[in-house]
Amino acid sequence: MFARPRRPRNDDDRILPLINVVFLLMIFFMLAGRLSAADPFKIEPTRSASTGAAEPQEAIILMGADGRLALDGDVIEEDALRASVAKRLADSAATRFRLKADGQAEATKVVGLLELLREAGVEKLRLMTVPGEGQ
Repeated sequence: MFARPRRPRNDDDRILPLINVVFLLMIFFMLAGRLSAADPFKIEPTRSASTGAAEPQEAIILMGADGRLALDGDVIEEDALRASVAKRLADSAATRFRLKADGQAEATKVVGLLELLREAGVEKLRLMTVPGEGQ
């Protein structure tokens, strides 16, 4: 009988589907990693000795090193922030506020912002920090 000629064995043929899957996964993770919303400007939070886990938040106030403010990712002026905070508290007294201030922001500006929030009706505010290097 006639023997069928055998094709030479090529290891590359077996590895190509694996390479395709790896590249598809890499593209997926590159795209999925970009889906989270970024802060409107760069913030370097203050270091903290606290290691507590973050609770679910409803409103995050950002303060940049240059004094810029943002509420839930939208850049906002002080007067508009005061009005927005007061409106949120009027709508729901259980609204929780968190402040994420840049570590290089002037302390007087941060204290001024805290006073503004107190005047708007905020009774409890959490200052967001990151653990220090020695922790």
